[in-house]
Amino acid sequence: MLELRLVQGSLLKKVLESIKDLVNDANFDCSATGFSLQATDSSHVALVALLLRSEGFEHYRCDRNISMGMNLNIMAKILKCAGNDDIFTLKADDGSDTVTFMFESPTQDKIADFEMKLMDINSEHVGIPEVDYHAIVRMPSSEFARICKDLSSMGDTGIVISVTNEGVRFSTRGDIVTANLCRPNTMVDKPEEATIIEMNEPVSLKFALRYMNSFTKATPLSSTVTLSLFSGLPVVVEYKIAEMGYIRFYLAPKIEEVDD
Repeated sequence: MLELRLVQGSLLKKVLESIKDLVNDANFDCSATGFSLQATDSSHVALVALLLRSEGFEHYRCDRNISMGMNLNIMAKILKCAGNDDIFTLKADDGSDTVTFMFESPTQDKIADFEMKLMDINSEHVGIPEVDYHAIVRMPSSEFARICKDLSSMGDTGIVISVTNEGVRFSTRGDIVTANLCRPNTMVDKPEEATIIEMNEPVSLKFALRYMNSFTKATPLSSTVTLSLFSGLPVVVEYKIAEMGYIRFYLAPKIEEVDD
């Protein structure tokens, strides 16, 4: 028997909105410690990892480990039927091929439930090694989203992220325009607006901009985003989810020469 109750039902709605365009079908894994997902996009270029810890739920019951295959677009459509203040409950019986979503208004004058058929999805968990990253950048998530959007308007398909002693630079090179947007490593009056950089050594990597823009759909989940960079390895773009857990996106760099 699986039963999860989340007071902030809108949180799961935001999670699905951030990943449904990247991944079509995925397994949600439930255990005594939490509710998680790991999946790659269809081109196997990007990977998404989600964790919602059990203690973040108002009620969490998971009698045995269970993996539930779901179509994320259908799940997102179901969650859109919930009000932003609704309480969300997910239920699945042992051996059942369906999962039930229930939404209750705070005053309990409206209750809706949806039953969704589960899918058999073959997927393998990717082992993600611990890395002492060359650079870690923490910055406002809204600023990162704005930078990716601004660079996209230049028409190029790649974004170069460079970290030096001067700060972090985001750049793209089009046929006509070369754009550089810089965030110096300086503190500001409001801590939430600061860009904080931990650098072991300078690093400069190029990534597909359309994936970065897709990752920024997670902006509503967190006021800050963390970028972890290591030469030749995928970047990790992480959004903390309140006190519950995180959503992490991994993207392999483009293998080509990067100009300083």
